[in-house]
Amino acid sequence: MNDLLQTISKCQICADSLEHGPRPVLSAHPDCRLAIVGQAPGSVVHRTGVPWDDKSGENLRRWLVMDNETFYDESKVALVPMGFCYPGKGKSGDLPPRKECAPEWHESVFAGMKNLELILLVGKYAQDYYLTHPGKNLTETVRRCDDYLPKYFPLPHPSPRNNIWQAKNPWFGEEVLPQLQQRVREALPESYS
Repeated sequence: MNDLLQTISKCQICADSLEHGPRPVLSAHPDCRLAIVGQAPGSVVHRTGVPWDDKSGENLRRWLVMDNETFYDESKVALVPMGFCYPGKGKSGDLPPRKECAPEWHESVFAGMKNLELILLVGKYAQDYYLTHPGKNLTETVRRCDDYLPKYFPLPHPSPRNNIWQAKNPWFGEEVLPQLQQRVREALPESYS
């Protein structure tokens, strides 16, 4: 796994398309039992090199009821975005993750984690890539989270921009988050004892 992560850290596949240059940001370890597949690093994460080191990450950790120590323990939690580098700004937020990363690297990264019990699919890009029958939209996919268990658990993106979505869909906080928290506790029981 270390050799693979070193190779990924030097990846230049889409360097010509990245305004801010490549800086792959991910973490993984052979012992991981939980993986979080997000979209792509934002500008803050591009600067710090720390996955989910922003407001979205704070919200995600709150959803998971997980402290920073557990979240960033690479032997427990793999943080593998769809695009490993910051794609740059678009008209209404960050650009979509680059399409080269997942097909190039994900299979090898996940093959190195034999103990995975649960993969959280954060956002539509991850859901469309991994789920054979996602819902017609993100809301339907998240609402049908039971359909993808025990392997996958779909989530909306935890960006503060999605607070409006959460307000329109109170079932997410009432029904989905408790189930998510239970599944994460089952995957990482020693972190919640």
